[in-house]
Amino acid sequence: MKQFDICGLGNAIVDIFVEVTDAELAATGFERGTMRLVDFAEQRVLLELLHARDPRLVSGGSVANSVIAQSQLGGKGAFIGCVGDDRYGLHYQEEFSQLGIAMGTSVVVDQTTGTCACLITPDAERTMRTCLGVSSHLAAKHIDAAMIRASKWLFIEGYVFANPEAGQGAIREAIRVAHENGVKIALTCSDAFVPEVFSDAFRSALAQADLLFCNAVEACSVAKAATASDAFTKLQVLVPSVVVTDGPNGAYLRHEGTEAHVAAFPCEPRDLTGAGDMFAGAFLYGITHGIAPVKSARAANFLAMKVITQVGARLHHGTKSFWEEALAAS
Repeated sequence: MKQFDICGLGNAIVDIFVEVTDAELAATGFERGTMRLVDFAEQRVLLELLHARDPRLVSGGSVANSVIAQSQLGGKGAFIGCVGDDRYGLHYQEEFSQLGIAMGTSVVVDQTTGTCACLITPDAERTMRTCLGVSSHLAAKHIDAAMIRASKWLFIEGYVFANPEAGQGAIREAIRVAHENGVKIALTCSDAFVPEVFSDAFRSALAQADLLFCNAVEACSVAKAATASDAFTKLQVLVPSVVVTDGPNGAYLRHEGTEAHVAAFPCEPRDLTGAGDMFAGAFLYGITHGIAPVKSARAANFLAMKVITQVGARLHHGTKSFWEEALAAS
């Protein structure tokens, strides 16, 4: 009997959310809808400005958000990453403890925790400036082998590939432990630049994975295809199971003999942050708890819709009841 349903491996990031007007965004000089990595000095200036606006702090990171989602649904989650010994690192540890998620997270002394400043405009677009801080130090030495052994699934964040030295070593070590202990491996692209820029390492991991999560743009990048449906077809030769999410066009699913297209739920989005993270976490919860793949995907779509109709990358209330509502209607 496994102790954990999912063990996530990813960047430990504290998201800092502020809603701004179009004029306020224009005054920053940032290009709308972009995500750019910045150094600590630049991020510190931005954070000082945001804290005057009483921002909302939410511990996360892409795969961390997925682990949180499945935990909120009743699953048992674990997470491996790195935080600093600053105010943000303390916030991260305390929040995960309250969420009941086991931490394989290493606290690195005298280092800065990763942060993502998210500026949300009225059109629901997010403009992000991310300082990875110590999260980019995640390396093979930080892999908690016992935690992975005790899990049904290892879920790897694509962004970790962006650190060729330390991060890719962490991924290789985690995959090695998973294979030696019969732990299934799920992989997320995180962004289209990951399979494009770090193609060799990404495709090596994909060849060893059981399940890939990607959106339409990422799927087209990996499969060298023009459309989400074409990419979905081509991906069958690269990985046994795959989910391609395509926003309002729903999701394509192939898992354990089931192949389907699952419709999205119409909505008026307020903040597009976290839809894919929620989908992945909810889907993994479903398939680890005896829910059929199509029903899991349908309910995951419903939860993703709930996420983007609020500000923030995850739900703080009602996750389980929304899940049950979706299952009852499917």
